Amino acid sequence: MTSHRIADAARLLGVSDDTVRRWVDQGVLPTTGESPASIPGPALAAHAVDLASAAADPSQTHSSARNRLVGLVTRVQRDGVMAQVDIQAGPHRIVSLMSAEAVDELGLEPGSLAVAVVKATTVIVEAPRG
Repeated sequence: MTSHRIADAARLLGVSDDTVRRWVDQGVLPTTGESPASIPGPALAAHAVDLASAAADPSQTHSSARNRLVGLVTRVQRDGVMAQVDIQAGPHRIVSLMSAEAVDELGLEPGSLAVAVVKATTVIVEAPRG
């Protein structure tokens, strides 16, 4: 069974080491009983799913795209007719290139809520060697 040390679990969940330790102390996350403390992979994955569901999609839109990442706009960089919009969705940074007109129509600015929708026919999955 895969397990993750506290610091690695924190980095994967996008929280501090202290937060993971508090979750362990509160019984939210189990440990394997090893020293140093490790979180079982399946428990960490389940908790990551629970955390991800915390940000509700405000659009109430029906879509065939299943990859909808709710986050905050952190930067809008305009360059003539085009713009780059950065969204922080949990630990994920999403970068979108769109027209400056679309940025204006959507009212995108740093601090505004946005939903990044990703629809792709190819997804590459890699697993680190350990």
